[in-house]
Amino acid sequence: MRHGLIRLLAAAFLGIVAASASAQGFPDRGVKFVVPYPPGGFNDTLARVSSEKLAKAWNQSVVVENKPGGNTTLGNVFVAKAPADGYTILITPLPFSALPGLYGANLPYDALKDFQPLVWAGSTMNALVVRNDLPVSNVREFIEYAKKNPGKMNFGSTGSGSSNHLSMELFMKMTGAKLAHIPYKGSAPAVTALLAGEIDALFDNVPNVVQHIRAGKMKAIGVSGLQRSALLPDVPTVAEAGVPGYEVNVWFGMQVPAGTPRPVVEKLNRDIVTLLKEPDVVKRFHDQGVEVVASTPDQFSTLVKSEVAKWTQLIREANIRIE
Repeated sequence: MRHGLIRLLAAAFLGIVAASASAQGFPDRGVKFVVPYPPGGFNDTLARVSSEKLAKAWNQSVVVENKPGGNTTLGNVFVAKAPADGYTILITPLPFSALPGLYGANLPYDALKDFQPLVWAGSTMNALVVRNDLPVSNVREFIEYAKKNPGKMNFGSTGSGSSNHLSMELFMKMTGAKLAHIPYKGSAPAVTALLAGEIDALFDNVPNVVQHIRAGKMKAIGVSGLQRSALLPDVPTVAEAGVPGYEVNVWFGMQVPAGTPRPVVEKLNRDIVTLLKEPDVVKRFHDQGVEVVASTPDQFSTLVKSEVAKWTQLIREANIRIE
């Protein structure tokens, strides 16, 4: 029995040594970032800035592959089934945490068991904007107007389970306001619809609407964060404007397949955190309304778990379905 225990301990030790050695030589070939969205937008920016910086640091090719489709499940499945060696990295934003609630048992992977969180890269917030001719000027008036006009108001989003959609669903749950959901294929058509007066309201990433707000083409009545946006300092948070406790943190991160050796995960995290903290990257992201977080793997894992729980509960209580 003693000999068996010794063999097990020796095997475990050799496994640790092998994993550490693999991390020391990592990467010794090309690495791939998978973006489950079309080119354009911050998810793509995050991947391409990271690939450029890491290619120079590692002296290896680092490519970006856009795999949109299936409400991002196509790209997510691709990474979930990839070898757990650190060479395939998934760009992971907030909507990832809503998919378990939206798809349930039909989701072709386990969001918490099939991935290893790598780094929480950064966060932004959504702005609650309304069409110019809507007779409201703040959040309280918006809530009152919606309640006085049941069944007559609508809101746009970039699709079921998007941060835009979830932001309004949470808002409606917390306020009792009811608006019809009209999904669009991306931020640009949703914003265009609001500018044309086809929809009444929209939660969208601050960088996507800030120029229209400044130009007076739409009204911003709140932002989804706990603090005001640096890009819209005069716009109150939804919480301070009349909905205490309201918060939607629009986060962006990276994950690798579950089972990736811990030393490889830690090396990837160190190298990515280093590039995220470079002044030019911080400025570029800030100019797009995204603040760098650069977390540890464990911090990002905690965030993903809490967000999956939060949005799964909301989706079930609000009976949200894929549209």
